[in-house]
Amino acid sequence: MDGGFVVSAPMLAFVCFMVFLAGFVDASAGGGGLIGIPAYLFTGMPAHCALGCNKLSSACGTTVSVVKFWRSGAVEPRSAAVAFAASLAGSAAGARIALMMSDAAIKTVMLVVLPCVAAVVLFRGNVADGGTARQAFGRREAALSAVIGFLIGGYDGLIGPGTGTFAIIAFSALLGLDLRTSSGNAKILNAASNYASLATFITAGAVIYSIAVPAALCNVAGNYLGSRCALTKGARFIRPMMLCVLAALMLKLLWDVAAG
Repeated sequence: MDGGFVVSAPMLAFVCFMVFLAGFVDASAGGGGLIGIPAYLFTGMPAHCALGCNKLSSACGTTVSVVKFWRSGAVEPRSAAVAFAASLAGSAAGARIALMMSDAAIKTVMLVVLPCVAAVVLFRGNVADGGTARQAFGRREAALSAVIGFLIGGYDGLIGPGTGTFAIIAFSALLGLDLRTSSGNAKILNAASNYASLATFITAGAVIYSIAVPAALCNVAGNYLGSRCALTKGARFIRPMMLCVLAALMLKLLWDVAAG
């Protein structure tokens, strides 16, 4: 699918720097794909290869974030485990659909989804950091965790940007977890979706390793630093980052549509 695509050294350096920034943003509030995917597309590679390369870098970087959040205790393991399993299935399905869709169709879907998410963040009071790190876990919580994992995992496989933000909102609003723990659970969900969709893109030959591998190393560094900021600054840092990422996502999409 890549047709032997190569880039110059300066272009590769540009992509690596941008993917480093994407990792930082993704570890903090999600939405790193807003930076990473356009950076890959800027090289002129096919759109599906940009998605595949972004999945490789995201999978590596998110793994680092998962380890840091887990060691800090910022994870609710029962809901995270259910969401992880459901996300694997959802993301694999989403990635297969993405391989069959045009860029225009994907952007149209995002333009419908993002305003709804922004409304939840701005107007739903229970999205604020009023939850707890641990909640009673029964059938209701297990079912909600599965739904969160499958739907958001499917979105990540299909489109990608904003997955972490959406997962943080879902765990906070639906399960009542605080934003710090919601961020940890979101990282585990996102890791699963990255692994499953990456496997799908690799099978389709949509990963250009000469670009994706060095960029992935930079994404790991960005995720490491972003995780530290999220863990030390907590909700005061995470919530503003979520709102900024959502606003940037919508502006970028509107610009793309207006530009034709």
